[in-house]
Amino acid sequence: MSYMKLLKLLYLADRQALIEHGRPITYDRYVSMPQGPVLSQTYNLIVAEEPPEAPSYWRQFISEPDHYDVCLVQEAPATELSPAQEQILEQTFAGFGHMNRWDLVRLTHDLPEWQDPHGSSIPISIQDVLRAAGLEEGDIESIDESLAADEALAQMLD
Repeated sequence: MSYMKLLKLLYLADRQALIEHGRPITYDRYVSMPQGPVLSQTYNLIVAEEPPEAPSYWRQFISEPDHYDVCLVQEAPATELSPAQEQILEQTFAGFGHMNRWDLVRLTHDLPEWQDPHGSSIPISIQDVLRAAGLEEGDIESIDESLAADEALAQMLD
């Protein structure tokens, strides 16, 4: 699969999880890039060149790009995702997986939170995504506080 298509599908799924459940799947940072919004750290994992003697956890499952395509090396343990997250991923693929990368670029350019970065990248806030989805400010604040608490807990456990 084109890694651009993969990035678009992952962004759409993460966005949907955030909107529906108040929690993203990846907890990645969102950015507007010239070809649309992407998950920043996931993009870096895909394009990073790694030394062969120390492959990352990512490379155990996703190949290095070959002519802008990546493939599944082996399936990741399913226990890492909740049933709700799996359902969103399946729904996203069912709804958009038939589209090619350029159709997905056009689709994601139409998302209200995307801004043309003119060759660079611009952060997309979670609040912007939730506002674009029509959530009320009180709900957005509640989700934001909950995610901040999750982040603080994760930092304490690290």
